[in-house]
Amino acid sequence: MEWRECPVPPGSSYGYARVSTTDQDLDVQYEALEKAGYRVIRAEKVSGTSVRGRDELRTLLDFIRPGDELVVTRVDRLARSMGDLQGIIRELKAKGATLRATEQPIDTSTPAGKAFLDMLGVFAEFETNLRRERQMEGIAKAKARGVYKGRKASINVEEVRRLLAEGVRPSAVAPQLRISRTSVWRVSRSAEPDTATTTAPTA
Repeated sequence: MEWRECPVPPGSSYGYARVSTTDQDLDVQYEALEKAGYRVIRAEKVSGTSVRGRDELRTLLDFIRPGDELVVTRVDRLARSMGDLQGIIRELKAKGATLRATEQPIDTSTPAGKAFLDMLGVFAEFETNLRRERQMEGIAKAKARGVYKGRKASINVEEVRRLLAEGVRPSAVAPQLRISRTSVWRVSRSAEPDTATTTAPTA
């Protein structure tokens, strides 16, 4: 991770640069940001697909104040997915800050920049829907041929039993472990003694 700093005026712009591997060079992004007039730049060499694990970006997002601007050369240096990008933009918006890219027509302080990002979001959603549609078509064809068996659910039985033993209600266990209530019920029933086959005591 690298840090370059100069005096910062109020309502400042902060540059962020990133490369995905340690053998890549950050200088090209540094030069582009400095040429555009940005003097405070945080940078890191990390291949994370989200904000998690990217400490320099997290520091910037925590530090940015109302009226500030986060600047990158391209949005793929900031985020690796549309969902990640939209999450960062929401966080900046909540802080009263904006995002700008020096090599793309992106500036969330302007209507045109916002419209461009909205357009990117529409295309990302379109691609997701197409992928889902193709998947459903494949499943339908497999079912028609009688070869579709579905995805086997993964249930951590011990975790279910632990939560139930701690007094967690089955209706709360299901969403917590991302399984169905029926699965929770089956696990709870399997843990109970089989009273149906127990011989009653004789008098």
